[in-house]
Amino acid sequence: MREIDCRGMDCCQPVISTKQALERQKEREFTIIVNDPSSCENVSRFASEQGCSVEGEKKGNDFYLRIRKAVRAEKGNISRKEEGVVVYIDSDRVGIGEGELGSILMRSFLKTLLTVEIKPNSLILINGGCRLSAEGSDVLEILTRLSEGGTKVLSCGTCLDFHGMKEKLRVGTISNMYEIAKLLLEADRIIRP
Repeated sequence: MREIDCRGMDCCQPVISTKQALERQKEREFTIIVNDPSSCENVSRFASEQGCSVEGEKKGNDFYLRIRKAVRAEKGNISRKEEGVVVYIDSDRVGIGEGELGSILMRSFLKTLLTVEIKPNSLILINGGCRLSAEGSDVLEILTRLSEGGTKVLSCGTCLDFHGMKEKLRVGTISNMYEIAKLLLEADRIIRP
């Protein structure tokens, strides 16, 4: 079985390598090797979303992810999924100006998402927006309710690292730029408060 070594690669590269392997490899099974828990989670989630089975094993500091292709992935027919509405948030505030007002507006916007008829499929938190899903945020309860209602809450792993908040994530999952770009490109609508 072929092994693809993705140790030490940036953010989304292990996911891109997995995608390329699904599209090009003739083997029915292959192993992706990563050394970062976030990369392990991102690759596993991506492969599962493509209909593949994933078995993980930790050896020392490395994660070995054995991926078995689904029939549709073998044929290269990874289908486009309807993603509906994606909310893209790049700050913990809405608008420019008074910080306190911006925080109040963000809380109000997120709370309103709980009451509207059309719910977002995904909520992408990038840059300062990652603060909303981390320990100490005053909107954790709202984000938890959105997540429990079926909205995927995704926080950029690079952003969490930059702000020193990866271990403080309390709601949702750690994502990567590949997944974020894919969701944005496939969305029917993108909302940016």
